[in-house]
Amino acid sequence: MKQLIIAMLFLIPIVTMAQRPGERSDEIESYKIAYLTQKLELSPEEAKVFWPIYNDWQREQTNLRKERMQMISFRKITEIEELSDTQVQTLILNDFSYKQRELNLDKKYYYKLSSNLPIKVVGKFYRAQEAFKRELLAKYRNNSGGQRN
Repeated sequence: MKQLIIAMLFLIPIVTMAQRPGERSDEIESYKIAYLTQKLELSPEEAKVFWPIYNDWQREQTNLRKERMQMISFRKITEIEELSDTQVQTLILNDFSYKQRELNLDKKYYYKLSSNLPIKVVGKFYRAQEAFKRELLAKYRNNSGGQRN
């Protein structure tokens, strides 16, 4: 219970400042925070270190994703045949650049976590993140599966 209270104290300013469109993303983020809090079982000292790093990481990831949404990408192109070879090549290279920046961000925060917390806590975090993604996908598949005709 102490861990949850500590986590919430660190997260309240972040959640209130977050500029995410839609209630679903807020709901997912709240669910993720509760999920991580439960799975990581951080001591109060570890929580004081973990949550600010996590919040910074989430903020940077959100900014990177917003940037990507503003870029012209394959997601926005309906007909590749209408583009020049140079335009197609630029789209591909931009995608590589985004993926590299995303990887660099992940590495940056891995090093921040691993230099400030025991490596087993860091390992539990990565494992919990993957488990959360699987659980979230299953949850939404089940919810949307019941709505199909």
